[in-house]
Amino acid sequence: MRELLLCPPDFYGIEYEINPWMSRARGAEAALAQKQWKDLYATLSKLDSKIDLIPPQPKLPDMVFTANAGLTIGRKFIPSNFRHKERAGEAPHFARWMEDKFRSDIQSHRAIANMLGCLVISVELVDARFYHLDTCFCPLPDGTAVWFPAAFDEYGQRAIREHVTELIDVLPEEAMHFSCNAVVIEREIVLPEGAPKLVATLRDRLYRCHELPMSEFIKAGGACKCLTMFMPQRQHAGT
Repeated sequence: MRELLLCPPDFYGIEYEINPWMSRARGAEAALAQKQWKDLYATLSKLDSKIDLIPPQPKLPDMVFTANAGLTIGRKFIPSNFRHKERAGEAPHFARWMEDKFRSDIQSHRAIANMLGCLVISVELVDARFYHLDTCFCPLPDGTAVWFPAAFDEYGQRAIREHVTELIDVLPEEAMHFSCNAVVIEREIVLPEGAPKLVATLRDRLYRCHELPMSEFIKAGGACKCLTMFMPQRQHAGT
């Protein structure tokens, strides 16, 4: 059984603009965001997963995107160093919540490869709309991966092709629905609606796809995966 961390969207909204998706003028519909989050929670609950909830905090609308909080390996938690000051206030709340489950370990990016005991490949994202790896790349348990190649520079595309057995390309119009921002639990894939070609491809490979509306969270630059943290992401370093 996988353990997941989610944060209810009680204080979620578009209160600032730190990526191309965000627009304070357009905003997000609070009631619809609540419904979409509850649908995600209900879907994940049915997929042999244990869900923990971290209490949401006022004035931290993006705390709902728990995947950004850091990296968990075994019993160790590496907290994120948020680049934008608007999100920096999330860090102590996640750190305090993690204290009961993990040992905090603040490391620079250069030290992470040694700590993980595995190969770390640095790639550059060249499309500002796809600003985190999980918005344009999704590994699958059979060694393949779903990706949107145009989000990466030429070196990144070559490096990924060299190290991933098989890649499933996502159409640009489906990538814009954050189809790569999926939660994968064995053969179950929870992803935003709006990617019929990708869903057909995955079903041909015997994956079971659960398509959910994520419009209100895409307005902030996130979807299913951004709203979900796996604990741990890795059981052991080097695996």
